[in-house]
Amino acid sequence: MELRQITAGPEALASASTDLLLLVLSGEAATQTLAEPLLALRDEALAAGDLKLESGRSLYLHRPTGLKAARLLFVVAADASAKALRSAVALGLAAVKPLGVRQLLLATAGAPLGEAQAEAVALAAAEFSYRYTHTKPSAAAAPALQKISLASAKAEAAAVKAGLARGQAIGLGLQLARECANRPGNHATPSWLAEEAQKLAKAHPQLSCTVLERKDCAKLGMGSFLAVAQGSEEPPKFIVLNYQGAAKKQAPVVLVGKGITFDTGGISIKPAPEMDEMKFDMGGAASVLGTFRALVELQPKLNVIGLIPSCENMPDGRAIKPGDVVTSMSGQTIEILNTDAEGRLILCDALTYAERFKPAAVVDIATLTGACVIALGAVRSGLFSPDDALAAELLAAGEQALDLAWRMPLDSDYDEGLKSNFADMGNVGGRAGGAITAAAFLKKFAKAYRWAHLDIAGTAWKSGAAKGATGRPVPLLTHFLLGRAQAGERG
Repeated sequence: MELRQITAGPEALASASTDLLLLVLSGEAATQTLAEPLLALRDEALAAGDLKLESGRSLYLHRPTGLKAARLLFVVAADASAKALRSAVALGLAAVKPLGVRQLLLATAGAPLGEAQAEAVALAAAEFSYRYTHTKPSAAAAPALQKISLASAKAEAAAVKAGLARGQAIGLGLQLARECANRPGNHATPSWLAEEAQKLAKAHPQLSCTVLERKDCAKLGMGSFLAVAQGSEEPPKFIVLNYQGAAKKQAPVVLVGKGITFDTGGISIKPAPEMDEMKFDMGGAASVLGTFRALVELQPKLNVIGLIPSCENMPDGRAIKPGDVVTSMSGQTIEILNTDAEGRLILCDALTYAERFKPAAVVDIATLTGACVIALGAVRSGLFSPDDALAAELLAAGEQALDLAWRMPLDSDYDEGLKSNFADMGNVGGRAGGAITAAAFLKKFAKAYRWAHLDIAGTAWKSGAAKGATGRPVPLLTHFLLGRAQAGERG
């Protein structure tokens, strides 16, 4: 779907020739920027009680008097914020979907457009235009809506252009991440994930991709990663992506994404209900691929490495058992007390591998614990880091991106739960504070650099009628990297 910017003041909206004018009103302030005949149409609707200036309210008018547009849709936003505008635009597009509208003009009243607002519009459009069709051909029919024109004042044009470009790039990343995570486990295997990474690198000269096979990982001593993979017929893949946007001497930021393409729990097998959703257990890996997709569009002056350890966690005669002890790439030994705590076992070797890049910072992203879902629900991702400045960067990026995180504790006292009589550590603690002890486990392998961990178990996908991947935290990660690049340019 095409999304473009046009310059048009309030007076020009009435004469705009379009299938539909979607007008977002930001409460009472909308009267300040509405011109006739839209002001009269609005006031008539309010007087009749057909429209109220309350968040989420809307009104559709066919062949509205005085407008060249064939249809008019009023949608009311809670306020002038980017978050409220994104919700209002999403509501409007959902209402437009069954109407057969091919093109629409989107305008706002009472909400000045800046970069953040324009980015929000682009993300709402990307959300609307994505549909999963790979194993559901019946959903492949092209949507009627093919073009959205966003009207802005001349004074807003530069900011709107920048915001749309950023939003469209992040939208492409979100769509790739959602597509990867939505595909079923018999399609989205570790090998397929590696092929997608290679395809992405081949299409963009700023990227390169290397895939380490089982023998390569064994040579490196990745005993923890390979232990998880040994119960599956699918071969493991360790994917390395490299985005070169700055001088080679610049230390890169490393993103590490958990790539468990299906998680049965292994010998500590999960209960059957909702186990199908464990295809989403590679949401961290999907978000890394999606972030790289956004990077190649935006081309920030920054070096970024993506590491994706990928395998399945399956029960088999060769599978790891509770009580087994494995040796990680770092040399530290791990007693596997629960084979369903496998994500940390593949991430720990990736965190050790990251040391070779002498990184400026490392962020790992993983659908790691059900405990984080209980703690934070589906609104915010869990953020863990011993580094206050890095944590603040990521939290701020989440606020800017409308992709929120919440900092969780990582006190050293939580390490007590990982003690083992038979290894340097166990892979789980007790049930209490499970998301924290999981992060405490990873911290033991991330001492050589600045590090943060994002637990996205509650935010990477939705259940129920809206079941599907969200693509989070691609927006957060992209804003984090753009902020780093801008800071580097400022010196």
